[in-house]
Amino acid sequence: MRYTTTTIMKRTRIFIVCAFCILVALSGRLLYIQVVQGSRLQFLAAEQWYRDLPLGARRGNILDRNGNIMAQSIPTYSIYVRPVAVTNPERVADVLSNILNISHEMVYRRATSKGASEWLLKMQVEKELAMRIVSHNLDGVFLSQTFKRTYPLGHVGGQVLGMVSIDNIGQEGIESFYNRTLAGRDGRIATPSDLRGIPRRDGVDFFTPSIPGMDIVLNVDATKQNILQSALARALYEHNALSAGGIIYCIQTGGILASASAPFFDMNNQPRDNVLELLDGIRNMPILNVFEPGSTFKVLTLAIAIEEGLIEDGETFNCPGFRMIGGERVRCWRTKGHGTQTLEETVKNSCNASIMDLAQRIGVERYYEYLRRFGIGTKTGVDFYGESAGLVLPQRYVRPVDLARIGFGQAIAVSPIQFISTFSALVGDGVLRTPRFANSIPTMGTNVSSPIRGQQVISPQTSARVRELLYGVVSAGSGKHSAQPGFHIGGKTGTAQKYIDGVIAQGRYVSSFVSFMTYGGIPRYAVFFYVDEPSRMGYYGSIVAAPYVGEIWQGIIEYLGLQPDSSLLPTNTPAPVAVPSVSGMQTFEAVALLRKNGFFVQVSGDGFTSTGTFPEAGTVLKRGAPVVVRTQ
Repeated sequence: MRYTTTTIMKRTRIFIVCAFCILVALSGRLLYIQVVQGSRLQFLAAEQWYRDLPLGARRGNILDRNGNIMAQSIPTYSIYVRPVAVTNPERVADVLSNILNISHEMVYRRATSKGASEWLLKMQVEKELAMRIVSHNLDGVFLSQTFKRTYPLGHVGGQVLGMVSIDNIGQEGIESFYNRTLAGRDGRIATPSDLRGIPRRDGVDFFTPSIPGMDIVLNVDATKQNILQSALARALYEHNALSAGGIIYCIQTGGILASASAPFFDMNNQPRDNVLELLDGIRNMPILNVFEPGSTFKVLTLAIAIEEGLIEDGETFNCPGFRMIGGERVRCWRTKGHGTQTLEETVKNSCNASIMDLAQRIGVERYYEYLRRFGIGTKTGVDFYGESAGLVLPQRYVRPVDLARIGFGQAIAVSPIQFISTFSALVGDGVLRTPRFANSIPTMGTNVSSPIRGQQVISPQTSARVRELLYGVVSAGSGKHSAQPGFHIGGKTGTAQKYIDGVIAQGRYVSSFVSFMTYGGIPRYAVFFYVDEPSRMGYYGSIVAAPYVGEIWQGIIEYLGLQPDSSLLPTNTPAPVAVPSVSGMQTFEAVALLRKNGFFVQVSGDGFTSTGTFPEAGTVLKRGAPVVVRTQ
């Protein structure tokens, strides 16, 4: 084949163009590797030549509203062993098993194993023990700083705080909800090593400092929390109950000042080896639990009727002990009836029949509109995982008889946090606020507490009227055991039957009391207290729950140094009186005798003959104190 000059030049040009394209492609690839992938490749190379240990971040403190530390982190150490760097495995096993109190065989096996580049032997080793290990200068043994969560106040507020895992990740409560804020960011220490992982003496260590987590200040007051927990512990023991729970709430802000359920445990001695005990003691049941509120729910029905103008001035109600609604007989708790009574007496006596009348006047559509307005059936938005929305019968299925039962707290279920936020709106200024545990994050200058104003659900005038009615329950009704001389305290007792598998569980009750205090003309605090399945000394909320709320109010008054209003102090306190024996009397005779002695009387059972009282005969009580007549 003959090559002409033209052919040669043409082929030369093609070769040059191809060579240039290849050069451009290679240059582009080189540029891509050097610039675009440079950091990644450097990181991969460093992984081959460096061995790193995590440097734990200090978890932020959790403080109460007064600056008392409730949860903090103290430095500890994790102990690692790198088999390829161990020169004397027998000595390593002897020293570490002795200091760390772990198996000699396990340490030796890991110190000689080639199955991993390094092994974690133990976490959260105290500083004193870690320094003893360092003093032995063991080849192949490394320490990494970690932190251990401790609780200076022990059991106080544990169910609010929640818990963390051994690697300091929030698992429950505030620790979980605000984990990203509290956790911080871990650092690392990178040590130059050869391909086998043996440290090089001629290299330079790299240190990336950890970033500590941020502190959180709660609305919780540690002293009020302790007051609540002390009352709960006594209620649980004295009534041999399944559980007891409660909340102390700031009416004006929505701040949760205390929340707990008994039983609970010391946070510094958590039962990690018993999962059921751990979960029972760490869960904040006033946030998670739901139950029928019973008579405490009557406050809501009362407020709706007042707001809608459905009660006439001076109106009276008649209670024969039941109402016939839609062909069904719905009983009042006092089956013999309360007779004719005013609105004030209806509230003091907690009359079911009169409240049923009010519910029927309101009607299903209007009642459910208020339920939605109050947030019943929806979550409050509290800063805590696991909140329940409660259980509300769909409006389209509600019959008149269902509405009657809902009106006095049956056929509906709420959580304590949901109910106390609603109750606080009813007795406060008519404003429904979002309950909040956290108040602020000082490092960020952020206030995470609930806004001062919320949704106006009823008028201030209605709220004031509800307060006046509830003052009477404490001053002269079933809540008398919670009264504090010289202080404006109101409330409502509740006794609800429990359901198991959709059927009423006979003899099983939730006894409760919801209360509030007005000081300086302003509604300040609310308390909700319940005892689940009390098995001693009766089951009425007036007997089981109200006295403990009285103790809580007394504790708060003493703690805050509140001064009594002299105009509210009794001028002539009647002498206490002993409960007379009424065993064997006709029920009506027993009731009459006890009322004659000045007691507030409640009847347990439908019998015609009295079998005794609670408290028992001979007990000395203040006049006006509740006494239960047992019948058969």
